[in-house]
Amino acid sequence: MDKEQIVHIGGSVEEAVKGEYQIDVAAVLKEAWQNTLKSRISINIGLLFVLVLGMLITLTMSSFMGGIEAVSQDPQSFMFLNIVVTMAVWPFLAGIEMMGVFHSAGLKTETKLVFAFLKRGSWVAICAVLTSTLVSIGIQLFVLPGIFLAVALSLAIPLVVEKRLSPVKAITVCLMATRFQWFKIFALYLVLSLVLVLASLPLAYAGNSGLSVIAMMIFLFVLTYLAPMFYNIKGILYREMFGLQLKTTAGSSVSPDNIFSA
Repeated sequence: MDKEQIVHIGGSVEEAVKGEYQIDVAAVLKEAWQNTLKSRISINIGLLFVLVLGMLITLTMSSFMGGIEAVSQDPQSFMFLNIVVTMAVWPFLAGIEMMGVFHSAGLKTETKLVFAFLKRGSWVAICAVLTSTLVSIGIQLFVLPGIFLAVALSLAIPLVVEKRLSPVKAITVCLMATRFQWFKIFALYLVLSLVLVLASLPLAYAGNSGLSVIAMMIFLFVLTYLAPMFYNIKGILYREMFGLQLKTTAGSSVSPDNIFSA
């Protein structure tokens, strides 16, 4: 019979909140790219599912609220719809976040991982609403506070899932830990943002011409690498900062039961 072992990988919450971790931007980008080349299919299919789910919920809800145009013109209705969609899709997005975390530990994942953490769905949804609200408030306060919070809170969801923290505790831990290396984390996200802008330039120049279809295909192709790389970068950051503990046996596959919480 295979023996079950607890394996600790990366940092720890205790060390992270003291700033006792390092982030090498170039090394993270290189590792994330390698992980993306090996794992982008599962993340892309998961993201496609979440996108379709979000669109269906948006169309269904807006039809009961007077239509998309009416909702977009009413700030209160738009805010309510945004909260509903956020709470509905984030329990599934949490699975994609965890794909990146598992990839950082050298594990393979399958698309069904999107459904694996629904038992933590209520906490994930609350955390997602709280973080998005904080970021929105920050954006309204001269933009920069919103950018700071978006970066600083970007790893809160995995803390709720993998460390079983409450939403408020996860947000607090994120703020305490990311402040030490905020600029390096921001630099990683900035690189991805710049690549996204470059990939969208052909679309802007093509306009309504015959080249617009080709430009759209190029953009979508780049996105199939860029989106998984985003989650793989977050997974590596999470490993380096907070670490993770896995229950492993010979020949075991990734599942929510692999996560060990002390």
